[in-house]
Amino acid sequence: MKKQLGFKEVFSISSGAMISSGLFVLPSLVFAEVGPAVIAAYFLAALFVIPAMFAKTELATAMPKSGGDYFYINRSFGPLFGTFAGFASWFSLSLKSAFALVGIGIFLEPLVPVYSPMMVKMLAVGFTLVFTVLNILSVKESSRVQVILVAAMLAILTAFIIGGAPRVDINNFTNFYTGDSFRNFITAIGMIFISYGGLTKIASVAEEIKDPAKTIPAGMFAAYSVVTVLYILVIFIVTGVLPPEVFEGSLRPISDAAEYVAGAPGFYILSAAAMLAFISTANAGLMASSRSPLAMSGDHLLPGFFSRMSIKRQTPWVSILVTSAFMIACILLLDMKTLVKVASTMKLILFALVCIAVILMRESRIVTYKPSFLTPFYPAVPIAGLVIYTALIFEMGRLPLIITGIFFVASFVWYFIYTRSRDRQESAIVKIVERITSSKIKSTELSDELREILRERDGIVEDRFDRIIKESEILDIDEDMNMDELFKLLAKKLSCHDGCSDDDILEMLYEREEDSTTVIHDGLAIPHIVTGGKNQFDIVVVRSKKGIMFRGSENPVNVVFALSGSKDERNFHLKALMAIAQIVQAPDFLTNWMKVKTVDDLRNLILMAERARKGAV
Repeated sequence: MKKQLGFKEVFSISSGAMISSGLFVLPSLVFAEVGPAVIAAYFLAALFVIPAMFAKTELATAMPKSGGDYFYINRSFGPLFGTFAGFASWFSLSLKSAFALVGIGIFLEPLVPVYSPMMVKMLAVGFTLVFTVLNILSVKESSRVQVILVAAMLAILTAFIIGGAPRVDINNFTNFYTGDSFRNFITAIGMIFISYGGLTKIASVAEEIKDPAKTIPAGMFAAYSVVTVLYILVIFIVTGVLPPEVFEGSLRPISDAAEYVAGAPGFYILSAAAMLAFISTANAGLMASSRSPLAMSGDHLLPGFFSRMSIKRQTPWVSILVTSAFMIACILLLDMKTLVKVASTMKLILFALVCIAVILMRESRIVTYKPSFLTPFYPAVPIAGLVIYTALIFEMGRLPLIITGIFFVASFVWYFIYTRSRDRQESAIVKIVERITSSKIKSTELSDELREILRERDGIVEDRFDRIIKESEILDIDEDMNMDELFKLLAKKLSCHDGCSDDDILEMLYEREEDSTTVIHDGLAIPHIVTGGKNQFDIVVVRSKKGIMFRGSENPVNVVFALSGSKDERNFHLKALMAIAQIVQAPDFLTNWMKVKTVDDLRNLILMAERARKGAV
């Protein structure tokens, strides 16, 4: 996927996906339940989304690939749960985006003399088609429209806050909580929480983000901070401006509050802002949800045509068209209210699974799992998120849970009918099982995949040293060994390149050691010899868990890089020595070197170490 999205696009997609019905319609429904405590409910909902935000940020910076929730759950739980996650993410995002477009009708009604529900649906279909064309033509163009929409929306809402602040009546906050019970307050938080679901949509297009290790956390946290402050300030102004009986009965509370502040122009301007919000949510939702079938197709969980790309524009046109068609069908045919509640339940389930996914990826101890952002206070934060989201799921009611259960069954049936025979994907659960059983049970698919994802994320160009390490023999020695025994072993493994014997190599190793010790510093030795032949260079890597004592060295050696190169490779010989020196100087290299279990983990530890790479050498 072409990387076209920068910080402002990430910020706009995340924030634009949050600011819709959750701000322009929902406050009156929550106010009817809890009164002015709606402000506290919005604040607590913002706190509750933090575990999911941290978890997705960690996973997205470690695995910046298309698919978002689907990709992380598939790689941590395996294809069975991945199938459900892919369908659930696609279904919930598409449905919520369709609902956002239909929501325009609430604000269109007082503005249009000739109004009908079918006209609203046709308008929603029209916007869907426009955004479909934009997304197919270019992700950059679609995100540029998103930036404009969000900028206009934020400007209008900021003006509303500034203009409304002097009109706030503090008496409106006197009877702060009017709910019947504490459960009413918890239910209100659950209703609001879904408004923050759009925050993490950006993870679905992570593969298209420039410098994702930095841009994803910066954009997502900025969007969270701005939208949270905006939510609370806007709700504070509306609560302080509107009489309680008007607030409770309004379908357009912010527009009505703007009318109290600035008259009819205020009402129309805020209604226009609301429509911009719904449009931006739909655009971000189409962009994000279309990446789920794309990623599923790439993993053979859906037919291959879903992953077809426009060669010229680098956009997944088939996936976008299918998602757009699904949204249009929802707009024209379905009763949205119940289904949106089902979509919200699925979103909560996905949030809970993502919190577990972070734990699985961490506990798998895969060397190539290297997120640039780590969830603070691990594992307390993801566990707290799991508890919170599970509780909110059961607050959604029986019908959404029943429908979600049916969706689970349907996803599993699809897995056993279509996906299982094509299942070649390794998961973090497999790695955990390996870790607690035997290091001899080796599987490297997930580690190797994560390594290549990290290379793409960090823009690492594979050089000659990397290619040699990929093919090098790595010896993992458990028993006691001294230097003489090591040299005899290396003499059998290293190549002489011009027909010399193992004894000749052994003699060269001793000559090099007598000339000057090859122990570079504590724990590391680099025996290296120059041989005959041309264009030849070999590396043999050794880990000694108990340590090898070299002559003249006070401390045992646990890391050995043995080099054998022909005379014409002297320049590369020096470059290899410099690469090894940079690799082992990393603060945690030796600790990780002794901790990992398999030879493939040792290889990936070397390949993913930070060092200078100047093109192919």
